Amino acid sequence: MSDASFQIPRPQNEPVNSYAPGTPERESLKKTLDHMAGEKLDIPLVIGGREVRTGRTRKVVMPHDHGHVLAEFHLAGPAELKLAAEAAVKAQKDWESLPWQDRLGVFLKAADLLAGPWRDCLNAATMLGQSKNCYQAEVDAACEMTDFFRFNAHYYRELLETQPYSPPGLWNRMDYRPLEGFVAAITPFNFTAIAGNLPSCPAMAGNTAVWKPSDTQMLAAYHTMRLFEAAGLPAGVINLVGADGPEFGQTILPMRDLAGVHFTGSTGTFQWIWKTIGENVARYRSYPRIVGETGGKDFIFAHPSADWEGLAVAIARGAFEYQGQKCSAASRVYVPKTMWPRVKERLSADLKSMKMGDTRDFGNFINAVIDKRAFDKISGYIDGVKKSANEKIVIGGKCDDSKGYFIEPTVVESSDPKARTMCEEIFGPMVTVHAYDDARWEEMLAVCESTSPFALTGALFSQDRAAMSRMIEKVKHAAGNLYLNDKPTGAVVGQQPFGGGRASGTNDKAGAHFNVLRWVSPRSIKETFVSPHDYRYPFLG
Repeated sequence: MSDASFQIPRPQNEPVNSYAPGTPERESLKKTLDHMAGEKLDIPLVIGGREVRTGRTRKVVMPHDHGHVLAEFHLAGPAELKLAAEAAVKAQKDWESLPWQDRLGVFLKAADLLAGPWRDCLNAATMLGQSKNCYQAEVDAACEMTDFFRFNAHYYRELLETQPYSPPGLWNRMDYRPLEGFVAAITPFNFTAIAGNLPSCPAMAGNTAVWKPSDTQMLAAYHTMRLFEAAGLPAGVINLVGADGPEFGQTILPMRDLAGVHFTGSTGTFQWIWKTIGENVARYRSYPRIVGETGGKDFIFAHPSADWEGLAVAIARGAFEYQGQKCSAASRVYVPKTMWPRVKERLSADLKSMKMGDTRDFGNFINAVIDKRAFDKISGYIDGVKKSANEKIVIGGKCDDSKGYFIEPTVVESSDPKARTMCEEIFGPMVTVHAYDDARWEEMLAVCESTSPFALTGALFSQDRAAMSRMIEKVKHAAGNLYLNDKPTGAVVGQQPFGGGRASGTNDKAGAHFNVLRWVSPRSIKETFVSPHDYRYPFLG
């Protein structure tokens, strides 16, 4: 082993390709889309480096063409889940003993593979399986996941250099150990980058993981697992298992060797996980780390001085990019009454210009919602608005699931700031606007702050610096990520560490050193160079 103090390449955010007409990346991605759409994969479990097929399968379909089957994936039962946990525990000794630079080297290589030859593969899998347009797939599957690998390696290396003070005669050191046991990584459908980050961030610190992706993200998850293997990840460090959520939880969460849970998903599921761990707390080798990012009811609040055109664009992008299926998507908007007619007119024109359809048509800004359950939930809210006395649809509202799960970008106007669609998480292409009396902006900001149990993202619009300062203070605890004069989505790794509080999660900030810290167990080491030979202290003289 070398005695050198290694450095790693300083991370920079991966440049985002434009996919504009005539660009080489556009033509390359289109060819990959055609190829991947024409094949049907048989996706196994990956346990201890081996492919395992159970014969219990589920289909992966295109949300925008749900009759088109892209793959079938095998489901783990309790026996396979136990094997995956055992494989993770077995692999940890060798993995944590590997020099830190070799562990990080796996993910730095994965980053370069993803930024290069694997870029089209992960982008295409995300477009086909999760119904993201090419740009949304690019910023997610290619750029953000690459950034997670590079920046998390950088943060871990910086952490190792954080050492205590040593007075004369002593040498104090801090050792950063992995957790004792395995991490359960439970990942969502909406971001391929999150799915890749949740098992890989703990792995950099020497942990091993049992990774359960969402059923509707399984195509890109499988290709991400193949990427890890191509980068040299040893067998058993990350174990990929498709599984029913309740069965996974009931099997994995009570295990003695559970060291932590890294979760992104619904608030209800996360609270159940927390409760289950609490009920089993006496079983564990160590208290499990619980890290979660859950729901949001994200707001845009406009002061009377706001740039109304910028506000309209922020609503269009913030509410409807990726069909509103971002945890950070704008879902409720507060606009001064005198400003709303102009904003509504501009917003209506912009939304009418948005084309909706298959992700393989690069002219489509809007694609499908993820599955039938999401379609039914969102369309149910739209039906509810049609029956409401204080809410009305002013833009969009059409739904059609005959070929794909398509819902038009829908804008609701509500006279009641506490109406159902102003309060409840919908997670789809639907935003509700309340127009308030201009002079009551501070009163309405207090309503905005207190309306939701969530505190993930929010955006404030004002050209009045003094007013903006007061606004920032008044919503101090209402958003973990706050945007000024911009949409409340699009956090960039290393620039806007992401996470929220209240019912939105533990706010451990993916894309920053805060999250890396959760996956280490520090050990203080004190060395005395010359040991005392007499127990007596001077005060006894």
